[in-house]
Amino acid sequence: STSTVLTMTSHHWLLAWLGLELNTLSILPITMKLHHPRATEATMKYFLVQALAASLILFAGTLNAWQTGLWTITNPGPTTTAIITMAVLMKLGAAPTHLWYPDVLQGTTLNTALLVSTWQKLAPLALLYMMTNPPTDLLLLTGLLSALLGGWAGLNQTQTRKIMAHSSIAHMGWMLIALTTSPQLATLTLMTYMIMTTAMFSALNNNATKTISDLGTTWSMSPTTMTLTLLTLTSLGGLPPLTGFMPKLLILNELTMKPLLPMATTLALASLPSL
Repeated sequence: STSTVLTMTSHHWLLAWLGLELNTLSILPITMKLHHPRATEATMKYFLVQALAASLILFAGTLNAWQTGLWTITNPGPTTTAIITMAVLMKLGAAPTHLWYPDVLQGTTLNTALLVSTWQKLAPLALLYMMTNPPTDLLLLTGLLSALLGGWAGLNQTQTRKIMAHSSIAHMGWMLIALTTSPQLATLTLMTYMIMTTAMFSALNNNATKTISDLGTTWSMSPTTMTLTLLTLTSLGGLPPLTGFMPKLLILNELTMKPLLPMATTLALASLPSL
């Protein structure tokens, strides 16, 4: 938590980078706790991706300092902005740099998977919030790709953690698109996503459900929990009467008010496979 707060409060690229590095290093022992080959593989994948992204951020920050003489986060040059945005997208596991994400979640415990998919998103997202002029086209394209791929790739999964990972990728897409239109809307999306994901992982962890077939056997033990779990799942997918639909509706509303109607239509259709 210290590292996340450090990144959120920093106005200097080096401090932000330091916060992100601490963030990565602090989650590694938690991921490794199982001492299982699968956990080791997940930890290595996570470490390599995060280290690459952090070094890109450090490179971009240095480049910015060299060109402008400033280390401030708020207003970097166009090249710096593009490099940093790409590095942050890699850290967040947004498509097309999303392939490490389901693997990492699958190799850890449900509690660690919850940490990786909620708390670990805060620091990189804070950097995107702090940049005054993020590359809109890049964010819109990545957001759309993430929403599409998150829904499609999740269709064929039997492992609950992988399904949650793909749901997270799809939500990340919606969040990035919200960031281009209104940061307040992105915050609302992030909040609802975090609450729903926490509820979902808690329910799965409570019943030790690691695959879809486990969910079938849980029904006879605790029907109430299963009903609530199903409601949370459909809310995560964004079914209209439930909470998960609210940020999606607002984002689509924002997009239709701007000249982005084709984008809004594609996004609405992209969220169907997620359901």
